[in-house]
Amino acid sequence: MTAQFVVRQAVADDADALAEVRRTVYSYKVMSPAALRYMLTVSMPEERFLPLVGEVDGQVVAWGSAGLNPWTSDPGQSEISVYVHPDHRKRGIGSALAERLHQHLTEVGAIRIRTFVQPESLEFAHSLGYDGARLMHFSGVQLSALPDQPPTPEDIELATLDQLDPRAVYTADTVSSMDEPSDSPIDAVTYDAWLDEIWRAPGLDKSLSVAAMAGDEIAAYTAVEVAGDRMWSGMTGTIPAYRGRGLAKLVKSVALRKAGAAGIAWAYTSNDDENGPMLAVNNWLGYQRVQTEHGLLRNL
Repeated sequence: MTAQFVVRQAVADDADALAEVRRTVYSYKVMSPAALRYMLTVSMPEERFLPLVGEVDGQVVAWGSAGLNPWTSDPGQSEISVYVHPDHRKRGIGSALAERLHQHLTEVGAIRIRTFVQPESLEFAHSLGYDGARLMHFSGVQLSALPDQPPTPEDIELATLDQLDPRAVYTADTVSSMDEPSDSPIDAVTYDAWLDEIWRAPGLDKSLSVAAMAGDEIAAYTAVEVAGDRMWSGMTGTIPAYRGRGLAKLVKSVALRKAGAAGIAWAYTSNDDENGPMLAVNNWLGYQRVQTEHGLLRNL
């Protein structure tokens, strides 16, 4: 007899179980239980974030979330995420999560939904009305096998983010993100929201995140998120005026070495297929592709 499942709203105490399911489904995505707990408890009111879990016999086996994207000036943009433990698929859990989340997005005024899915989930996503051609590549590198660190230019000094004013990091982050490949521009990020969702998030390790300083200005930086013996490059960006000088390669190389010295074994990252410069940087660093997800859209 097939066990029945229950869909309910996620709470902070689900974080540990969710981290285990997430690592099983996405071995190449790094998020600690502490970071998951923070995500479940801290969100912008205008995001209208709804987190759900699917349970079988009291055990969390699936996750679903949806909310509006408040970091873009493009109205009605939203995101959805659904994943189910491989041992509990084909039982209707994913469909039940998607149905509740789509209803929620309709109620809060979403116009368009974005999601990313693994190749084996494409058929399921298409059946729900999603389509698109974007590709997101995920890759990893073992930190014991890095190339030599590039030299630091004479007019550049290196600093870790814990040494810097968060306002300066916010400026670098928002300016360098403006032309990131995306379905909607990332052009409406307020400082207070950035502090809550990025700077204060427990996954961000500011002592391992590195910036290239041109005087008092951040020219380039890379943000490191940590979970156990793995790390994730949350964002690597260069201010447009300093591009073409190899600074992204430099700060990422320094950060990976710091992480390795701190006992982290593996680093993972993702890059849009259209982001040729960062793909080249990661190839030089020795990253090997482990998965490609499909970026899909659905209009409501």
